[in-house]
Amino acid sequence: MGVKAMLPSYELGFYALVVTCAVLYSGSGIFEASRDSMNRKAFRDGIKPGWHYFGRKMDVADFEWVMWFTSFRNVIIFALSGHVLFGKLCSMTVPQHRAVMYMIYGLLAVLGSMGLLYLMIILSHCLLLYSVALAKQKWLCYVAGLCCLASFKVEPFGSWQSGFVTGAFDLQDVLFYGGCTFTIMRCMSFALESSEKEEGIYSIFDLLKYNFYLPFFFFGPVMTFDRFHAQVSTRELRRKDDEMRSIRVSALLHVGAIVAVDIFFHFFYILTLPSDLKFVNRLSDWSLAGLAYSNLVYDWVKAAVMFGVINTIARLDHLDPPQPPKCITMLYIFAETHFDRGINDWLCKYVYDRIGENHDSILKELVASSTTFAITTLWLGPCQLVYIWSLVNCFGLNFELWVQKFFQLGPFAKLEAKLSGAMSRRIRAAFGAVNFWAIVLYNILALNSLEFALLVTKRLLVMGFPVSTLSIWFITYCGVQLIKERERILAVEEEEKADKAKVE
Repeated sequence: MGVKAMLPSYELGFYALVVTCAVLYSGSGIFEASRDSMNRKAFRDGIKPGWHYFGRKMDVADFEWVMWFTSFRNVIIFALSGHVLFGKLCSMTVPQHRAVMYMIYGLLAVLGSMGLLYLMIILSHCLLLYSVALAKQKWLCYVAGLCCLASFKVEPFGSWQSGFVTGAFDLQDVLFYGGCTFTIMRCMSFALESSEKEEGIYSIFDLLKYNFYLPFFFFGPVMTFDRFHAQVSTRELRRKDDEMRSIRVSALLHVGAIVAVDIFFHFFYILTLPSDLKFVNRLSDWSLAGLAYSNLVYDWVKAAVMFGVINTIARLDHLDPPQPPKCITMLYIFAETHFDRGINDWLCKYVYDRIGENHDSILKELVASSTTFAITTLWLGPCQLVYIWSLVNCFGLNFELWVQKFFQLGPFAKLEAKLSGAMSRRIRAAFGAVNFWAIVLYNILALNSLEFALLVTKRLLVMGFPVSTLSIWFITYCGVQLIKERERILAVEEEEKADKAKVE
């Protein structure tokens, strides 16, 4: 109830004004803290010389972002540009064999960047999981796949395998574990899809074509085998109307996002500030809340840029890859919270939806979510911080269902039925605001540290109560109402399209 309920325009305008002012006020506090802390000795490793003519240094605390645009920049440009040119040539000359050509290019790129022994390790895991797939037993596919994944994430097995790769360079560990773990997820998808195939089994070459598609190999996203196989097997390559224009716009937007993040890092040290808890503790509650929220937004931008660039290349190859993650600004539901839509799609397809079915049963949902987060914990690498992150997010996902079931009980259902759609929407938004901050606090565990997450929680819920707590809750409520308005508009548009399709 209340999904399509409208609110007065002046009310929505007030919400937008409140959110805008709060963001500007919080941002000004972070800007001042960044300016004042530029030359602190504690921040020496995280802040490096930047734009001298503006008198600004740059936040370089994020290893991944720095890696992409310094030591790995030329490799990315060279390898992916070669793939685009090679893919275009293949699609023009031998479209029916383009998947084989992609595989050959990917094999050569992996061989050239990581060496023969690394390639042999990857092929050995592919061969092992292909052999398991021949049995067409799903449980065996899960056991073998998770054991292979554990061999890279649990010591001493991970170090033992990485020890076979000779030589050393800055990105060796990143490429080693990225390529290996994504390979295991792809091989498990292949094995599970093969076990469901009614007649026969897919060939080993289908697995190799799937795994060694270079844009997805090292950093994902994971595209399930059934989707990939169906798309690369298409011989008639046709583009939708204005598809190339959409691809060009997408590429320009990602370039713009990269430039925007680079500018942002010269004025807001959102990644380095949380490393000094004594300094952060002197910030106002508003600035601290903005700092926590900004870290989640940045991580989404980073994921959107990485997967967006890869997806743009995949679309040039006539594929329909998993979309970038949904922006944290548009989230207030745990079920939609993910920073890698490919892994999320994989987990939903093979674990979460299979066990939870329609996600209406409390017991099934608990088992499904617990199993899903157990596999996610293995994927991320078991450690204390990951255990805590998995536990609280699993609790949040289940708590949503518990609250939903509670308010579906007779007395509450009758009470809501008496309310107008607009009032029901307002009440739901109030609960959504609490959920929004639960998502923020639970996820900064993985993005920053347990200590920073505890500090933010203590300041906002204990020391800041009631003024800061209720003020931030109200501002978040305003933001959730704006999200709900966007959802309402999209729902109305979808309904109009469906009605139009029925008429035609």
